Amino acid sequence: MKEKNIFIVMLFVFSFFIITNTALAHFGVVKPSDDIITQDDNKTIQVEIKFIHPLEGHYMELEKPQEFGVFLGGKKINLLGKLKSEKGKSIDQDQEFTFWSTDYKIKKPGDYSFYVIPKPYWEPAEDCYIIHYTKVCVNALGLEEGWDKPIGLKTEIVPLPRPYGLWVGNIFTGQVLVDGKPAADTEIEVEYLNEDAETSLLKAPSDPFVTQVVKTDKNGVFSYALPKDGWWGFAALNEDSKTIKRPDGQEKSIEIGAVFWVKATAIK
Repeated sequence: MKEKNIFIVMLFVFSFFIITNTALAHFGVVKPSDDIITQDDNKTIQVEIKFIHPLEGHYMELEKPQEFGVFLGGKKINLLGKLKSEKGKSIDQDQEFTFWSTDYKIKKPGDYSFYVIPKPYWEPAEDCYIIHYTKVCVNALGLEEGWDKPIGLKTEIVPLPRPYGLWVGNIFTGQVLVDGKPAADTEIEVEYLNEDAETSLLKAPSDPFVTQVVKTDKNGVFSYALPKDGWWGFAALNEDSKTIKRPDGQEKSIEIGAVFWVKATAIK
């Protein structure tokens, strides 16, 4: 009887661990040091690439991406060779995790859409691979041109309002594309990026507040009002038609996420 009770307790703990970890939303992150570069600003920005549970501030180990670049003037510019590895720590953990960064010098006016395609990430709790095609748009030197153009990724979010110069309370609307076509009835996970444990972090009163959820309409369009200043991530989740073979020979599904980041500024 004693052994049976121990087994039941262990099973409960294991089940709780799986449920808790499954609830954490994964987000690819491409975060620039600034989203609007003016004539008076430093023209060199830092761009960081991470894989994280944004609101909890928990990192995942990130291999060097398959592809990283910037979309400018209708063309992709390969920046993969400029990435350098960095180490970061979770808000409440001592363990270090790898992320990537680069410095990029703005040379001309326009909208700079930075994007990343990571290597597939195996998530045992979900029994699938994860690939998040992630974008962010930086405006430079006053020319607002290019922010509404798709890059041509496997899946992506195309912003409908201009994705910079956003006040807290503004509504962000995007269209989700998969293979270039609108993705109807797609679930969008929305999270706030908690960045600095020394400042006022956003604390969720209960689990449903951690990850907000909206869905696209028949045209692949969704909307969300930005309630707090800082960076907000939108992850549109679908399943790829392809699979990946595990080392044991099993074919596993791929969660493809179209991720877009925007920054909201408080009115003071």
